[in-house]
Amino acid sequence: MPRPADAGDQADYYSGKKKRHTIKNLILATADGLVQFLSDTYEGSVHDKAIADDVPYPLPPGSELVDDLGFVGYALPDVIHTRPTRKPKGGTLTDAQQTANQAIARRRITIEHVISGIKRCRIVKDTIRLWKDGVRDLVMEICCALHNLCVRSRA
Repeated sequence: MPRPADAGDQADYYSGKKKRHTIKNLILATADGLVQFLSDTYEGSVHDKAIADDVPYPLPPGSELVDDLGFVGYALPDVIHTRPTRKPKGGTLTDAQQTANQAIARRRITIEHVISGIKRCRIVKDTIRLWKDGVRDLVMEICCALHNLCVRSRA
C-alpha cells in the first residue's frame, strides 16, 4: 500500500511489525481450506484482537476456533478456543507444552496455506492504489472467492 499523504492516516496505516503501511483482514477457514468468513479491511496498526472484538464471528455453539497468540484474551461464548502456550518471560516451555504447541501448529498450518492461496492473487500482496470506499474489501472478497473455487475444483 502506498504511504498516505495525510499524517493522521500515515499513523493509522503504519504496521510496526512489518515496518510499512499496510491493511489487514481476519479470515476464518475450515479444516479443508475453504474461506468461511472474511472481516472488513482495517488499517495496519489495528491489532488482530481489536478486529476480532469489533467483528462478530458467525460460529455455532460447540465449534472449535484454533487461533494464535495475537488473540490472547479473546473469547467467544460456547466456542472451544485452542491456542498455543506462551513461553514465560525469561523461562522455557516444558516438553509437554512444546509437544502440545507443535500439535496446534500442525492444525494451524491450514490457515497459513489458505492465506498463501489468497495471496497468489498478486493484487492482495502488492501495492494497491485503489482508495475508493469498499474497493479494497471487494478485491479481498474476489480473491477469497477465487481461492474457494480452486479448493473446490481440486476436491
